[in-house]
Amino acid sequence: MSVGLKQDLATAEDHSEAVASATRTLQLEAQGLSALQQALSGELSANFAAALGILRGCRGRVIVTGMGKSGHVGLKVSATLASTGTPAYFVHPSEASHGDLGMITPDDAVLAFSWSGETVELENIVSYSRRFAVPLVAVTSNPESTLAKAAEVVLTLPRSKEACPHGLAPTTSTMMQLALGDCIAIALLESKGFTALDFGVLHPGGQLGARLKFVDDLMHRDTDLPLTDADTVMSEAIVVMTEKALGCLGVVDRNGQLQGIITDGDLRRHMGNGLLDRRAAEIMTPAPKTVTRDIMASAALEIINASAITALFVVEDGRPVGLVHIHDLLRAGVA
Repeated sequence: MSVGLKQDLATAEDHSEAVASATRTLQLEAQGLSALQQALSGELSANFAAALGILRGCRGRVIVTGMGKSGHVGLKVSATLASTGTPAYFVHPSEASHGDLGMITPDDAVLAFSWSGETVELENIVSYSRRFAVPLVAVTSNPESTLAKAAEVVLTLPRSKEACPHGLAPTTSTMMQLALGDCIAIALLESKGFTALDFGVLHPGGQLGARLKFVDDLMHRDTDLPLTDADTVMSEAIVVMTEKALGCLGVVDRNGQLQGIITDGDLRRHMGNGLLDRRAAEIMTPAPKTVTRDIMASAALEIINASAITALFVVEDGRPVGLVHIHDLLRAGVA
């Protein structure tokens, strides 16, 4: 057998083993999530509701804490809470012992993650919460642990096999902790009536922020609007259309109501036949598609794409107050 063929076979074998390993990991973690789902539907349901009551009722912030891998989970959970309408902050247990306990106030509530419930570094935060009557919610797999016994509410995670073949590296356990954290965040979001509009306020940056912008944030307005009267001759209307450089022209009646739109395509279709001497009302496409200023920019882009057009007039009571162009939406990252 050639060396090249042996290498190919070895590569194929390595590939197969790698895929099998990944599949086992996913299966074990899925089993852990399934066990958590069953627990939430049964013995964990009452405590979950009680924990939500504590976290929803705190007048300050949810202080999330944890050590090691549980700390990494806690940091993510605190970020998810903060971005979904529940003020939250992650306090590292070791730093807490060196002054950061001052970040925690009696108006706060502590959400502590520890798989064993015996994490030594959590001792000072737990003691501090007991001393100053700061509500404590524990997330642990050991309901008899020191952490669990100190807490007002214990969210006991079901024991599940780690994906690590040695049972040492936190894998399934951290997946379950993270999933429970998401359950808490989303349940709080829903109970508070936190909307996409609220979400947009907290996510002004990046593609997510762009998707949550409103037409009002991106539209052209006032003197930038390409508008003309229905009786305007096209020789004058084309000058306005060219000056505004948005590829279209809105046609309004004497009351300022939007009657139609003239696009570059309309000009090409009517080229010749005395175009410059005709009135705007004769050239326009009547009853153009419009939007209101309070719709999401992503919804406006969907209308533009579905209608194979490049711009939409924004109207209030039938009068044009803005115009949003596909180029504006794409530049803003709306997709």
